[in-house]
Amino acid sequence: MRLIIYTGKGGTGKTVSACSTALKSAGLKSRTLLVSADPAHTLGDALMEGEIGGTPTRISANLYAAQVDPVAEMDSHFKTIFSYFASYFQARGVDDTISYELAMLPGMTQLLSLLRIEEAVSSGDYDVIILDMPASGEALRFLYFPKLVGSLSMRLSGLAGFVSGFGRLLQPYFSGPALSSELMKTEADLLSKLEGLAKIIFDQNVTSLRLLANADSFSMENAKRTLMSANLYGINVDMIIINKIMPQIRSEDGFLANWGNLHQARVTEARSTFYPLPVKEVPLYNDELKGIEMLKQNAEILFGDQNPSQIFYRERVFEFNSNTTGLTLKLKVPFTQNADFLVERISDRLTIKVATNIGYVVNVIPLPAITLGMKLKAARLSNKELVILFEY
Repeated sequence: MRLIIYTGKGGTGKTVSACSTALKSAGLKSRTLLVSADPAHTLGDALMEGEIGGTPTRISANLYAAQVDPVAEMDSHFKTIFSYFASYFQARGVDDTISYELAMLPGMTQLLSLLRIEEAVSSGDYDVIILDMPASGEALRFLYFPKLVGSLSMRLSGLAGFVSGFGRLLQPYFSGPALSSELMKTEADLLSKLEGLAKIIFDQNVTSLRLLANADSFSMENAKRTLMSANLYGINVDMIIINKIMPQIRSEDGFLANWGNLHQARVTEARSTFYPLPVKEVPLYNDELKGIEMLKQNAEILFGDQNPSQIFYRERVFEFNSNTTGLTLKLKVPFTQNADFLVERISDRLTIKVATNIGYVVNVIPLPAITLGMKLKAARLSNKELVILFEY
C-alpha cells in the first residue's frame, strides 16, 4: 500500500503532477485512487472528465478519482460535533449564520478531507492512493495534526478529547448545550480515525511527500521551508519536482532569452539546494497541460520507465537533535570534500557559502522556530554531513 502526497505553492502544478502520477500508476495495473483536497476543485478540469464528486468516479481501468467537499464530509460524518459547536455559539447570543461559520474551526475542512484517506486505506480497495493537497504552508500542519491528537488521546482517559474535554471545562461557567452520548461517540470515532491516519502518514514505507516548485525563487523558498518542516515532523519526502521550465534559446528577443537563462540557473540551484533528493524537471509546455493524453505524456517525462509508486528516497535531508543546552542540525551536503565554507545566521535563515572553482555557491536554509532563541555556536563537516550547533 502506498500513499503519495503532492503539495507546493499555489500554481506550481500539484494537480497535474498528481493526475499524471495516477494515470501512470493505473497503467501499471495498480488499483489507484486519486483524491483532491484542494478547494480549487480542479481535478475534473485537468482530466477533462466532467464533474468529479466526493464518491470515487471511475476514470479508466484501475483508476478512480474523488474531489472531496469538506463541508459535505462534515455534514455527513461529523454533523454532531459541528452542530454542538454551532449550538454553543448560538447559546452565547451569536447570530445563527455566524455560529455555523465559527463552528467550522480553522483547519477543520482540510482535516476532514484527510480522513477520507484513512477510510480508503482501511477499505483495502486500492494499491496506490495519490493526494493533491492544498498549498504546502498549511498542508504540513494538517498532516502533523493527526499525530498530535492521536498522541494526546492515548494519554487522556475515557473520552476527554478535544470536544468533550473543552465542553466539560467550560460548562460550569457558561450556559450551553449538554454533552450527549451521540456527541461522545462521534468524538471517539474521530479520535480513532485520527490515530489511524497518523500511523499511515508517518509510516515511511507507506507515505511519501513530493514537493512542487516552479523555476523561481519564491516557490523554491517555499519548497525548502516545507522540506525542513517535513523532516522536523518526521514525514518522508522522496522527490522534488521543478515545473514549467523555459528552455534556453538563442534569440534576438532578449526577454525570452533572459527568462530561459534564469530558469536554467534556478534548476541548477535546485539540484544543489535539495541534495541528495531526486529532482525531476518538467518543461514549460506550448499548450495547456490538461486531458488524459497530455497528462500521460507528462508522466513519461516525470518517471520514464520508473514505477511512480516506488520510494525514491528514504532518509532525512535535515536531522534535528535537541537537548538541554541547545540543538544540533545535520544536513547532507554535496561538498563534503571541501572545507572552504562559511556559515552565517540571519534571523530565521542560515546562509551557507561554499568556495568552488567558479566562485562561491550559496544556499539559504530556513530554520525551525525553536532556534530563534538560540545562537549559532559552531559548524563542521563530519561523515558526509554539515553539522551545525546552536545553543541557548
